[in-house]
Amino acid sequence: MSPDYLGRLFLHSMWSICLVLWGSATDATGGPVHFVEVGAEAGIDFHYTHGGTGQKYFIETMGPGCAFLDYDSDGFLDLYTVNGHDLTLGTAPEEFNALYRNKGNGTFAEVGREAGVRDRGYGMGVTAADYDNDGDVDIYLTNYGPNALYRNEGDGTFADATDQAGLGNELWGTGCAFFDYDNDGSLDLYVANYVEYTLDAPRKDLTPYAVGSLAGEEVAPDIRAYPSPDNFKGAPDALYHNERDGTFADVTVQAGVFNPAGKGMGLVCGDYDNDGDIDLFVANDQTANFLYQNNGDGTFADVALIAGVGYSGDGRMEASMGADFGDYDNDGLLDLVVPNFQREPTSLYRNEGDGLFAYESTPSGVGRYSLPYVGWSTAFFDYDNDGLLDIFVANGHTLDNVILFDASTSYPQRNQLFRNEGQRRFAEVSDAAGEGLAIVKVSRGAALGDYDNDGDVDIFVVNSVGRADLLRNDGGNERNWLQVGVVGVESNRDGVGARIELNAGGLRQIREIKSGSGLYSQNDLHASFGLGKSERIEQLVVRWPSGIVDRMSRLAVNQSIIIVEGRGRVEASAWNNSSRAP
Repeated sequence: MSPDYLGRLFLHSMWSICLVLWGSATDATGGPVHFVEVGAEAGIDFHYTHGGTGQKYFIETMGPGCAFLDYDSDGFLDLYTVNGHDLTLGTAPEEFNALYRNKGNGTFAEVGREAGVRDRGYGMGVTAADYDNDGDVDIYLTNYGPNALYRNEGDGTFADATDQAGLGNELWGTGCAFFDYDNDGSLDLYVANYVEYTLDAPRKDLTPYAVGSLAGEEVAPDIRAYPSPDNFKGAPDALYHNERDGTFADVTVQAGVFNPAGKGMGLVCGDYDNDGDIDLFVANDQTANFLYQNNGDGTFADVALIAGVGYSGDGRMEASMGADFGDYDNDGLLDLVVPNFQREPTSLYRNEGDGLFAYESTPSGVGRYSLPYVGWSTAFFDYDNDGLLDIFVANGHTLDNVILFDASTSYPQRNQLFRNEGQRRFAEVSDAAGEGLAIVKVSRGAALGDYDNDGDVDIFVVNSVGRADLLRNDGGNERNWLQVGVVGVESNRDGVGARIELNAGGLRQIREIKSGSGLYSQNDLHASFGLGKSERIEQLVVRWPSGIVDRMSRLAVNQSIIIVEGRGRVEASAWNNSSRAP
């Protein structure tokens, strides 16, 4: 091991000990917040199949994603996971995706066959939202190969609507998200595509990942490793406009988002410039990232270079993976977090409000402790309900034999939790956050949501190798909280793009309803707010994509509510016993 790595490891260990001693993952009301892995007892036994044959096919190491969604509208979050399959040429796929129905008692039942969503494509990503505004959530999947759209029939089953909708893109799809870019009340769809790649690409001409050279070591010529993305041309992403008749039109070129140089991975939508329309960030692998600013006329402009989010803080292209928007400093502006490859710190970009972002990885404390890891999915969320957004990052190396030529790292890695300490500083508190954060696996996608309806946010992680993990948040609800669901009327029914502003105890917070995020995954569509010790919400404002604004005041804490667009009322939801939507 290099002296530099040993020095970082020593500092990391000392800092972790200090966190435990100082109680950095401890709720100020007196109880610790722990994440406990409960997948087996919850009935979730999902193992991703990457189909490895020993040939080191590039696609084997890139998936999968997952999603929290309430497909049966019973008020409990269900889970959808994408799968790969055996890559032996000429072999018909036998593996399939899985849908786990939340039974409402802390356990799940796998119902993919009955529901009709056991897609057998080589899966990558998933997003879920009500694209046809009929009151139930639909599912879109990206694959290595043809993508798929499943329309919810409202009776617990889905119909394959791919051909009808015109969404069977056959490129290597990765991140995807439903969003209403033109504010016409119907959800459009953005699909990130990765690279031009076929399984029969000649191996002798492919160079491996440059991990060995980064570590100051040479990759032995007889060691077979997964190829680097530098071997392949990028693939253009796709933007589809919802025609409101069950079909979508490909508007990639006319909307200004056609760029074959990108190698898209994760993506996230949000109104970063506060002008009332939804913008889009795409994390690209070893090419410059995209930040598509919505021009408000059906077109976008890539302003990543100008805004300061196209590259690292020192101007380098990075192997960016997932992405998420969130206001971590509570200034009313959406900031951005992007995990990267080993020795590339997780990028934290603070929105300065003038169209520019400041690179805050080092001063925030996030960059230092992410260096040894390969980060994939990520999310801003308030795990301890103190009113400040924390950061979760799912980690795992790309190379299954990396230890043979880089002793400073490993294939399985632990995930990380960064606690927001205020003053734009984060502390790495994984060691103090329970056995769920001590798991060492090859993690990829992650979805966040309150699956047990107890007022704190849980985490579901899918792994490239091994069983998926359900991390239950124990203790996060000791502080006060509010969960908000929205129902659009003039806007899209899921309220994707709606901004919720909350004022409580002198603290102002914002959330935006968004579909896909992280690494080709999706969190719960409802907004969760931590309120700390505040016992009353002075004001709650919802700004809808339609331009309608709903205002409410003097709301009680520790409840789940539903807001219907334009009706000026709050509908209390018996969250555990009825639908989240009226």
